[in-house]
Amino acid sequence: MANLVNIKIDGKNIQAPEGKNLMLVARENGIFIPSLCYYEHIEPPLGTCRTCTCKINGKYGPACTEKVHEGLTVEVDSAELIDTRKALVEMMFAEGNHICPACEKSGNCDLQHMGYELGIAVTRFPHLFKDRIIDYKPSRMVMEHNRCIKCKRCVEEVFTDDGKRVFNYMNRGNETFVGVDYIQEAKLSEAQAINAMKICPTGAIIV
Repeated sequence: MANLVNIKIDGKNIQAPEGKNLMLVARENGIFIPSLCYYEHIEPPLGTCRTCTCKINGKYGPACTEKVHEGLTVEVDSAELIDTRKALVEMMFAEGNHICPACEKSGNCDLQHMGYELGIAVTRFPHLFKDRIIDYKPSRMVMEHNRCIKCKRCVEEVFTDDGKRVFNYMNRGNETFVGVDYIQEAKLSEAQAINAMKICPTGAIIV
């Protein structure tokens, strides 16, 4: 049995198994920490979206990559942290071309839900209006790069029955995009393709 340690989240004293993910500990104790990329079975966690940013022992960092240990002190629900998360989500909207009313996943989109959750109506950042490709070459899906936030969920979660990746990061830096292996994508069943669409937190993968 794991050793129990004492931690504090927003002033609340909590006992939790040492080494357990902070996101899970918070969730189990009724404390909501938002995230667009976290899956509890992916180890190490992706840590890509940064919407779970908290103040951890006085320093800012993603909660999803933190393991609990004795004396851990976490601040989640301060005005400063809420504004930081709003800024991160606003940047995702400004950097992409998210036209929610015209999107097939409107009403079932994690990013859209996060915007509502944080009370975002407009962004403080200018929209970039990048002209990205819409990839119609895959046999079962459309890859809409205007909506991709590069969370890496599809890269880590979507595999063929013989264990081959369907999605991969391509290029580097600002030119990074999620590429589709057309040969492997063609092997996916209809159910697997729909699962890939559900895994995506935006409308970037449409079956």
